[in-house]
Amino acid sequence: MTQLSMSKAINQGLRRALADDPKVLLMGEDIGDLGGVFRVTEGLKAEFGGRRVIDTPLAESGIIGTAIGLAMRGYRPVCEIQFDGFIFPGFDQITTQLAKLTSRHEGTQAFPVVIRVPYGGHIGAVEHHQESPEAYFAHTAGLRVVSPSTPHDAYWMIQEAIRSDDPVMFFEPKSRYWPKGELDETASGFPLHATRVVREGTDATLIGHGAMLSVLTQAADIAAEEGTSLEVLDLRSISPIDWEPIFASVRKTGRLVVAQEAPGFVSVASEIAASVSEACFYSLEAPVLRVAGFDVPFPPAKLESVYLPDADRVLDAVDRSLAY
Repeated sequence: MTQLSMSKAINQGLRRALADDPKVLLMGEDIGDLGGVFRVTEGLKAEFGGRRVIDTPLAESGIIGTAIGLAMRGYRPVCEIQFDGFIFPGFDQITTQLAKLTSRHEGTQAFPVVIRVPYGGHIGAVEHHQESPEAYFAHTAGLRVVSPSTPHDAYWMIQEAIRSDDPVMFFEPKSRYWPKGELDETASGFPLHATRVVREGTDATLIGHGAMLSVLTQAADIAAEEGTSLEVLDLRSISPIDWEPIFASVRKTGRLVVAQEAPGFVSVASEIAASVSEACFYSLEAPVLRVAGFDVPFPPAKLESVYLPDADRVLDAVDRSLAY
């Protein structure tokens, strides 16, 4: 075991993927000499050269379109979108081309493109720099959508995403780039699309992905001091979702609170709430409750603490669930 931040863990995962497969290459704005705005690709151009770690123009549509062509020629391109809000100029290429090309070729052509997206709040940034657009892509058939919450998962999941023959949207919670955690480079532990039980509990289930896991764990710690046992699940994969661990947990606890940074309307949390209500109706002791960002554009930095779900809002939902 080593102690590593998530940004360094992803860097190590990319380094290993580049070393293991000469067809892997990285593309993005300022990812070469600068190492990306979050320094996730720092040092990789010096090690693997400018033909495999490529600084692109500021043109997200061009980055994705080029990656599609490279994938058709047998390469495994990994694209970095500099900030979450910058992905929309490439949205058309992702959702109307990349997501549909395998189906269009009736499965005869693979499109192993990974799109890395730093997402979410907690960094005090300006407009278009703190959004959570993962639901747009989870809604689009043909894309795999995943989000790690720990350095260990980030290290292994980026490598599994690169090995996938399907396009993968890899959402990296930027607020978790810097805290360190354990990394075991000898064992991955969980498949790419597996839901992980982080903490056992009996009174209610909490589930989220990416940056929300630290909030849910904090809420569970506070609840434990007050005598309430909360089970915490890490979604990890947003599309496809590994449902059985979720259903098993809800059938055990009878209650579910789903948390996310994104707005709650027509969201990942909405889908989880609906699916659990259908599959676990007779086990539920209370309605499934959602804790989410408000249905407004992401606010200025001074108001982000009001907008983003925290442990207090999660525990408020737990109290309401337990009151039924």
